[in-house]
Amino acid sequence: MIQTYKRNPKLHEHYHTILIGSGMGCLSAAAILAKEGHSVLILEQHYTPGGFTHVFKRKGYEWDVGIHYIGDMQRPKSAMKKLFDYVTDSNLKWADMGAVYDRIIIGDKSYDLVKGLENFKKQLITYFPEEEQAILAYIDLVFAANRTAGKFYINKALPPFLSKLLYGWMTRPFFKYADQTTDQVIRKLTKNEELIKVLTGQYGDYGLPPKESSFFMHSTVVKHYFGGGSFPIGGSSQIVKTIDPVIEASGGCILINAEVDKVLIENNKAVGVKMSDGKTISSTYVISGAGLVTTYDKLLPPDIVQKHALRSQLKKVNPSVSHACLYIGLEGSPEDLQLPKTNLWIYPDKLDHDQCVRNYLEDIEQDFPVVYVSFPAAKDPDWSNRYPGKSTIDIITLLPYEVFSDWENSKWMKRGESYENLKEKISQRLLEKLYEQLPQVKDKINHYELSSPLTTKHFMNYSQGEIYGLDHSPSRFRQKFLVPRTPIKNFYLTGQDIVTAGVGGALFAGLLTASAMTGKNFMKKIVGS
Repeated sequence: MIQTYKRNPKLHEHYHTILIGSGMGCLSAAAILAKEGHSVLILEQHYTPGGFTHVFKRKGYEWDVGIHYIGDMQRPKSAMKKLFDYVTDSNLKWADMGAVYDRIIIGDKSYDLVKGLENFKKQLITYFPEEEQAILAYIDLVFAANRTAGKFYINKALPPFLSKLLYGWMTRPFFKYADQTTDQVIRKLTKNEELIKVLTGQYGDYGLPPKESSFFMHSTVVKHYFGGGSFPIGGSSQIVKTIDPVIEASGGCILINAEVDKVLIENNKAVGVKMSDGKTISSTYVISGAGLVTTYDKLLPPDIVQKHALRSQLKKVNPSVSHACLYIGLEGSPEDLQLPKTNLWIYPDKLDHDQCVRNYLEDIEQDFPVVYVSFPAAKDPDWSNRYPGKSTIDIITLLPYEVFSDWENSKWMKRGESYENLKEKISQRLLEKLYEQLPQVKDKINHYELSSPLTTKHFMNYSQGEIYGLDHSPSRFRQKFLVPRTPIKNFYLTGQDIVTAGVGGALFAGLLTASAMTGKNFMKKIVGS
């Protein structure tokens, strides 16, 4: 049964824009359009809105499924802070994680990534004094790569003729960095394997190890956190809660349990959607935030996909990595349990990141190539007001979808004993990694559960349970079709597939989609550049 995120919805017969999915891209686009006076309707197939920004509750605990930290929130003039403030009417508040946002742990050594550019430099040079010049040159390249991004992304929102005319001029500097892998760029600066491993220790934030990832993607993540990490006060559910009133103010609405069957196309023009229960809702525009693969495979009529050869696009891109997340509930407050705010990135002490990944993909009994540990209860200053005397921890690792392919036709929460046994085995391995770092929590855990790639597939509708949509290899950034506008009139795309991985990428994707639809420069209006 279709339900509204708020009670007693006043649904219209016709909307200016229907948005499929309630992830960050659709929320961002909807809020921007609503502020232009447009009525928008967000349709979410599941029982809770927010995409990777949603939370779930179990056994008296609450977990954020996708937001573990966001950068640039402590700088009032940062583009991301301005955009978040715009779409939430400045009602979303952020807590600073403190001096050390990430700790890279390699074997028995640890390396802190420290808030503030000068602090970051000094700390790294303290660890690797003989590599000072390489470190400084690396940071210069990170900034240089980021400076090329603006024109590249603006080009995506331009009308087709103008985009094509200016494409070379607007993108040439960008591809100088995006065409190289992270490993290629860094190895020109240093041969120190430990330093390379530390500098690329956040690769889990975008899913590809150094020899496969685009240096531009790497540089975006690294620069994003130079000002430290932040967490939404009250948890990531506050994102939807603060955007919803903005949407509602212009007669818009967020519906849950609202599965779209097909986008309605007439004379190559989107005119609304058909729901899974057979009802139709009309609109002037339709935006899909469901991801490129799901949109083409499931939402568009097959004859339209064939007419525009859209399936050929899917052959030019690959899904990003799939993952497992162990959600842990503990007795005791974050203070009692001495939980840090700092994220832990735990790596094997031998071999480089790429070789560790290759070994693991061949045999998941090998060492986890990366284990990421986040402490949301410690990061959120409002947590103990909501859940006194309790804490949560999230542990994430790579996990190939193929490992669970035997159960892909089974139903969520009803996949059988063998599936649960495999999850338990993986859970125990991840718990051991946690105990190595925080032995004091060993007897404090009273609930844990593991989400598999099939869980992600069920909730996010990604075909391989991928966490970051399309992968962020150099070739991905060369695909000219990864733009908001499609060959179908009044039908647009948004989300991380048309910008980059994560909540921040999807946030800006919403801005680009709204700009492409309306012809308005929302970057200039909102960010001021």
